[in-house]
Amino acid sequence: MASVKEIQTTCCYCGSGCQLLFTVDQGANKILDVHPVKGRTNDDKACLKGWYGWDYLNDPQIITKRIREPMIRKNGRASPLTAVSWDEAIKFVADNLKKIKEKWGPDSIMGAGSARGPGNEPNYLMQKFIRACIGTNNIDHCARICHAASVVGSMQTIGEGAMSLSIPEIEDCEVIFNIGYNAAASHPIVARRIVRAKEKGAYIICADPRITETARIADLHLQIKGGSNIALTNAMANVIVTEGLQDQAFIKAHTKDFDAFWEIVKVYTPEHSAKICGVSPDAIRLAARKYAGSKHSVILWGMGVTQFQQGVEVVKSNCSLAMLTGNFGHYACGTGPVRGQNNVQGTCDMGVLPNVYPGYQSVTDPKIKEKFEKAWGAKLSDKVGLTLTRVPERVVHEKDPAKQIHAYYIFGEDPGQSDPDLEELRETLDKIDFVVCQDIFWNKTTQHADAILPATAWGEHDGVYTSSDRGFQRIRKVLEPTGNVKDDWEIICLVSTAMGYPMKYKNVQEIWDEMRNLSPKFKGATYEKLERQGSVQWPCWDEKPEDTGTMFLHEGGKFATPDGIGIFKTSHYQPPAETENSDFPLTLCTVREVGHYSVRTMTGNCRALRNLEDEPGWVEISPEDAETLKIASGELVRISSKRGTCITRANVTERVKKGAVYMTYQWWIGACNELTISRLDPSSSTPEYKYCACKVEKLRDQKAAWDDVNRQYEDIRAKMRIEKERALA
Repeated sequence: MASVKEIQTTCCYCGSGCQLLFTVDQGANKILDVHPVKGRTNDDKACLKGWYGWDYLNDPQIITKRIREPMIRKNGRASPLTAVSWDEAIKFVADNLKKIKEKWGPDSIMGAGSARGPGNEPNYLMQKFIRACIGTNNIDHCARICHAASVVGSMQTIGEGAMSLSIPEIEDCEVIFNIGYNAAASHPIVARRIVRAKEKGAYIICADPRITETARIADLHLQIKGGSNIALTNAMANVIVTEGLQDQAFIKAHTKDFDAFWEIVKVYTPEHSAKICGVSPDAIRLAARKYAGSKHSVILWGMGVTQFQQGVEVVKSNCSLAMLTGNFGHYACGTGPVRGQNNVQGTCDMGVLPNVYPGYQSVTDPKIKEKFEKAWGAKLSDKVGLTLTRVPERVVHEKDPAKQIHAYYIFGEDPGQSDPDLEELRETLDKIDFVVCQDIFWNKTTQHADAILPATAWGEHDGVYTSSDRGFQRIRKVLEPTGNVKDDWEIICLVSTAMGYPMKYKNVQEIWDEMRNLSPKFKGATYEKLERQGSVQWPCWDEKPEDTGTMFLHEGGKFATPDGIGIFKTSHYQPPAETENSDFPLTLCTVREVGHYSVRTMTGNCRALRNLEDEPGWVEISPEDAETLKIASGELVRISSKRGTCITRANVTERVKKGAVYMTYQWWIGACNELTISRLDPSSSTPEYKYCACKVEKLRDQKAAWDDVNRQYEDIRAKMRIEKERALA
């Protein structure tokens, strides 16, 4: 048993940052056991994905196959993908990118980073490659389609776009205002903290159109109409001010622009907002009084806030509520935009955004730009880059070739499954001259790629993740990778070097140290400190051992704005972009599936998780609507919008209100993003996934429908290169 070793690492499945201990037979290169261990955020607990989400490393080929060899299309998009050597693949990618850059300029190239398995170091290199080698700020990642609104809205009010408190603090809050966030599905370990707070006597307010798990334990459930968030938060502010419940001393000492805020809020009496939200004025008053009645109140939100065209405005309103009541700058209070994917916080931290370098340093600040130019030895652009949700505008809708995107380097993301209005997205990918996919599995996007670069997966490399509450934590190699794959950071270095901008590093720690030395907020988070403490929450300014990081932000009411003063902001309510009508009488909202992750290429290839839930997913529908449509639970139905159609199963449930339906977004056949609208928040460019008009139709011949689903499934699996589903290794 000399070859058996225990290796601790950070889970790859959500922003909770749970710690897992793997027992590995290194001689056989095989995982023998996995169990959670005590970490800063998770104690010694894990969710379904933590316990069972590693089976994909065995490449069981359940829904898709690992990519094991570099592949290119040698004779254009119509030719097949052919396995080649790494030298040929790197030259092919570099030559094509150089030609496009020379012909159309650097801004004709778009890059997408990865908030999933790779970690912070490869993402740092990806944005460096796009900026220093390509010469553009056209770099973005999936935060754009989830929590970009949290970053933008928080930056405009309190100066910092991350959770202001730590996950462990949640259980010591006295009031939890949960709005548009279903922790039990998104972050089960965070949900445990909410349950613990309840056990300790906390008052739980839940604003959500569905009866979620949090709503079930809430003391007050505000079952609002979808898209009415800002009418509710403005009304709560109205009650707090009119009843004199605000913290006047905090407002005077630490904030500004209250009068402009009040000019908007004064319109939103509980009676006024009740008509918009569909809840009673008395319930709104009760929520406001309870929230304002404690100095340990927290607002937790998720994509039920951010994935609206008014997402940024609601975030600003949430931050203003916390300022209004003095709920910033001390233990167990503040604002909690709980980030979804395991490293979406970290990928933002690394500057994989079109407007900031690593550490949230502006690309338009001449002194900052000069610092990075000197460090990187390259001339950098001072123009804010393109967001990934606007790529279709610059391909399908832009007629001037000089302004179009001609190349798209997609690193560890699957826009072909995760972006809205998938028909338009497929058209976009097909019209782009050159598409590179650097990934671990075949997916919907690789079908459109001209070059595929196979990378190591989580469990096969080292690095750092950032949890939702700003906690840097190590990830460690558990298994040796098999096949002709390379670490993501090495692939990026090879492409950059082949394009004439050499990048050479010995290991991820060398990359991390370069990033730290350019990012003051992260300077003190050394590998040595990470090993010693287990986790370091930024800001961590100093390498000295006594700087252990920051548990909560804005201590003493000093905000991260340039002058340290918080800024009150909100907006008037606007209805969603597309509302129900006679042709499409229902509203559609996308939600998470607790047992699956992101686009499901990882969890879908884990047998235990696949067995819990599989294609074609489901749509939640109220008993009243199901009765009208004569639909029984479990039956296949067709759901359609102006943009597309798909087949899924009906889940008839009293958890949802009449007139609204909800679909999980992980499925390939029941792909709800065939239906979603690409209308964007004007400030963050985040799509309005949470509201569009649709219709649901009963399928009369269920046997024929199931036969069609099975045929579709086998066709998709064939496209994903599956040879034969393998037994559990």
